[in-house]
Amino acid sequence: MSEQPPATFDREATDGAETAGSTPVTTGATSVIRALEGAGVETCFGVQGGAIMPVYDALYDSSIRHVTMAHEQGAAHAADAYGIVSGDPGVCLATSGPGATNLVTGLADASMDSDPVIALTGQVPTAFVGNDAFQETDTTGLTAPITKTNYFATDSDSVGDTVGEAFAVSGTGRPGPTVVDLPKDVTNGQTERQPGAPRTPSTYDPQTEADEAAVERAARTLERAEKPVILAGGGVIKGDASDALRDFATEYGIPVVTTMPALGAFPEDHELAMEMAGMHGTGYANMAITHCDVMLAVGCRFDDRLTGGVETFAPDAEILHADIDPAEVSKNIEADVALIGDAGTVLEQLDSEMDRTPDIPEWQEQCQTWKAEYPMDYAAPEDRPIRPEFVVEALDEATPEDAIVTTGVGQHQMWACQYWTYRHPRTWVSSHGLGTMGYGLPAAIGAKVAEPDKQVVCFEGDGSFLMTCQELAVAVRENLDITVAVLNNAAVGMVRQWQDAFFEGRHSASQYPWVPAFDKLAEAFGAQGFAVHEYDEVADTVEAALAYDGPSVIDFHIDPGANVYPMVPSGGDNGQFALSEDQL
Repeated sequence: MSEQPPATFDREATDGAETAGSTPVTTGATSVIRALEGAGVETCFGVQGGAIMPVYDALYDSSIRHVTMAHEQGAAHAADAYGIVSGDPGVCLATSGPGATNLVTGLADASMDSDPVIALTGQVPTAFVGNDAFQETDTTGLTAPITKTNYFATDSDSVGDTVGEAFAVSGTGRPGPTVVDLPKDVTNGQTERQPGAPRTPSTYDPQTEADEAAVERAARTLERAEKPVILAGGGVIKGDASDALRDFATEYGIPVVTTMPALGAFPEDHELAMEMAGMHGTGYANMAITHCDVMLAVGCRFDDRLTGGVETFAPDAEILHADIDPAEVSKNIEADVALIGDAGTVLEQLDSEMDRTPDIPEWQEQCQTWKAEYPMDYAAPEDRPIRPEFVVEALDEATPEDAIVTTGVGQHQMWACQYWTYRHPRTWVSSHGLGTMGYGLPAAIGAKVAEPDKQVVCFEGDGSFLMTCQELAVAVRENLDITVAVLNNAAVGMVRQWQDAFFEGRHSASQYPWVPAFDKLAEAFGAQGFAVHEYDEVADTVEAALAYDGPSVIDFHIDPGANVYPMVPSGGDNGQFALSEDQL
């Protein structure tokens, strides 16, 4: 946390800087907005309130589009998704006290997933801070553990530079959320000083190129590998390294496994694609990880849902770990070679250093054999309710290959991972590390605002959808053409699945027979609502929902007994995945 002007603050260098807007800077609030304009911000998401009111008043004269959300958590998730899809930091605003605390879940989510977000929060006047004033909370104290950095603005002259620095830090190196807390006297205070261009502190200079000796060692290791695999993490997408990954993998014929945040980093219809690994990853991806002898991990943090038990994860592999954040290397899985740098740059360095292609025809054949042995198929008897996998595939087939998918958290999220074919980066938007139920709808709003010409499909569960369904009012007001598919099993399904597997079927607080009719709820908000109970209704309803010009909600009444498999029990061995409950 910084309570001083930015390290790069230089009054003489920035006095009289060219204004980014049409109105002059007169207050700290107008300087804040000018800083956002100077950073190229086109859209922000937020909820108005007392302490942030001066900033909103300055925003009134700006070209920046403001999307008023129904709840501040929705604003944080929308900004998060906007950042994921666009690649630029998303911006959210909230007032002091409950406004700021309502952002916390969204900021924690962005922090866990390394998503670029900047939050501007109102604060009581500086003289009242610490006096338990109306709607006062220690915002910087609350958000310090869940942000990349945060700032308490102290001066009207420098506040614009503080905002510019927060924006630059959010998107530089390993992305993450930043917060600027704005006391009302600072935003109301007079100043004519134009903020400078966004820039990081001189002390923050992430390493982009890996050490040459480490690159050489990694290249020699890959060349002699007999069973190599590339493990692509979310850092591949955040580093815009998907093309570099595809070129490297295809040049050397190395199979590619992805983490869940990396869906779309490598086209899943490519012959080298082993798809997602981990707790609910494909059997063939988990077999490839378990049996490989060299693993090139790029931009991943080896979280527990990927590794299972660390002692059984890739037990025979030499680990080559490329990451822009040195804190992630050897944190969970010990690296044999550390490649600290930008994902795309490191892959290009390795390509330049490689002298030959590894001789691995038997390994490539084995990977294809695993694909045939453990296919992602499912039974769909006509005398049972609709299978959720069928719904996901139906929507995938009916939409363009660059459609964007957002999800909440639960079984529906896993089915969306497993049965949609991802071919492009920045088309998968979900909550991974924090596992935030309700993420899907506000994320769909942020994604659609970022990419208005792309189809956006949101998968939600009934329990997850209930947590943020009020944001439908925003989608209707903004006339956003998004399609929400509620996979309704009248339960918090993942909890119910675990209760069946590990708690003797004791369904404590997991059954939701009381959920509303979501098609009617959608109509109450002004959206188009549909309800589907039978297989023969799916195709026509999907077509009608996608054709509707505006937000639509399809309430799919799915098989309440459907479970997510494959599954690796928490802390288990990825190579011993279960394909049904009796194998757990």
